[in-house]
Amino acid sequence: MSRDLLLLVDVLAREKNVDEEVVFGALEHALAQATKKRFPGEVDIRVEIDRDTGEFRSFRRWHVVPDEAGLQLPDQEILHFEAVEDDPEIQVDDYIEEEIESVDFGRRFAQDTKQVVLQRIRDAEREQILADFLERGDSLVTGTIKRMERGEAVVESGKIEARLPRDQMIPKENLRVGDRVRAYILRIDRNARGPQVILSRTAPEFIMKLFELEVPEIEQGSLVIKSAARDPGVRAKIAVYTADKRIDPIGTCVGMRGSRVQAVTGELGGERVDIVLWSEDPAQFVIGALAPANVSSIMVDEEKHGMDVVVDEENLAIAIGRSGQNVRLASELTGWQINIMTAEESASKAEQETAGIRSLFMEKLDVDQEVADILVDEGFSSLEEIAYVPISEMLEIEAFDEDTVNELRNRARDALLTEAIASEEGLEGMEDELINLDGMTRVIAGKLGLAGIKTLSAFAGLAYDEFGAILALSADRSRQLIKEAFEDVSDDEMKLIDAKYDDQAKALLATAWKLVEAK
Repeated sequence: MSRDLLLLVDVLAREKNVDEEVVFGALEHALAQATKKRFPGEVDIRVEIDRDTGEFRSFRRWHVVPDEAGLQLPDQEILHFEAVEDDPEIQVDDYIEEEIESVDFGRRFAQDTKQVVLQRIRDAEREQILADFLERGDSLVTGTIKRMERGEAVVESGKIEARLPRDQMIPKENLRVGDRVRAYILRIDRNARGPQVILSRTAPEFIMKLFELEVPEIEQGSLVIKSAARDPGVRAKIAVYTADKRIDPIGTCVGMRGSRVQAVTGELGGERVDIVLWSEDPAQFVIGALAPANVSSIMVDEEKHGMDVVVDEENLAIAIGRSGQNVRLASELTGWQINIMTAEESASKAEQETAGIRSLFMEKLDVDQEVADILVDEGFSSLEEIAYVPISEMLEIEAFDEDTVNELRNRARDALLTEAIASEEGLEGMEDELINLDGMTRVIAGKLGLAGIKTLSAFAGLAYDEFGAILALSADRSRQLIKEAFEDVSDDEMKLIDAKYDDQAKALLATAWKLVEAK
């Protein structure tokens, strides 16, 4: 028996041109599978073959799990307190083994398990080829399309087969068997039965790597592509930067008579490429990313990570682009939410926001419109600023004396404390799914709870103006408006609701809708 086993290992190793250790491992797996059939249930079997004699031993084993975890797989696990009775030194995640009778290894067994062994050898060969391929550290694959399967291309590159899915191909490109193709390695799917290397010709990283091939300064490190955004096959933007003042980053990427950028464009099926100068100043970066549109002014909202970009009527269509393409790519390139608007729209939004802040100050600080307008004109936009900015800054306001400043600061702090306490009360009995909703804050969740909205489905059922009322007004008034379907709402209240209800709130509701619909 021992001689037959060693002979089988030698024959398979020579026949398949693999290391004998791979064959031993495959045989141990096959013997373990055969031994398992003797037991009811999903037991865990380990087989150990002596590499010198060919003798083998079989063991049944149990994984030691924490007592509090309980047994998820009773046939394969044992609680720690039970395992300690057999071995006082044993730890959680160790194994307890018990030697059992081995199966008979004969010619019939060898014949029956040959396919299992061969499959394990093939898997080991494929894993080794993949490991060797990944060890090279390549990000791009250049190969030949070997076959097409359900619209997907299987690309052969050396010993590796890679898969280019239909949704990762550039739209309208017509790839055929035998075509040479270049693509970016998107990911490795080790669970795939077929090719495990997944390629992409639409990923932003693909265009970055193509420029790296064409522009030596990128490979040398003197020029860097900071980011890229693409509408595959149509238009792309890349952001470039260099600390070397002797280098023109845009001209370097374009190349002599456009040779470098044309080489990239040719590989991408004619995709137009805008090369943008990266800037550490986000506003300047966005202005460059929106080219060729000219920007009149820009307002940055750090909290929402967004920018309101004002352009004149002549540049409005250019800034937005066909089907919103230009502003979308600029947003993806810079990582900022960009809102394009005309001067009139900007003024209207500013007026709305001012009205909302004025109403907030009048309500929370219990002051008249004149005092609220002074605070707004001096640049205050939140209760936190009034409560905690250095008192010296507020004393510089000519219209206020020291007593007025101190009174306003105290009222602001009282209002913030009241809001914090109310928010915590509103969270009582609220679903965790609503509290932990992506984009939700404890303050917003608390306001929802005070208005009687405590479940995800109830929140998803809110109308836009109802959510705005909850954010902007007191809990009692919000509940009243929702109940009365917004009858007898004053103009001042509606302005406050409009100012409080913004894109971030819309995104929060949209997230809730999707989760509820998924259920």
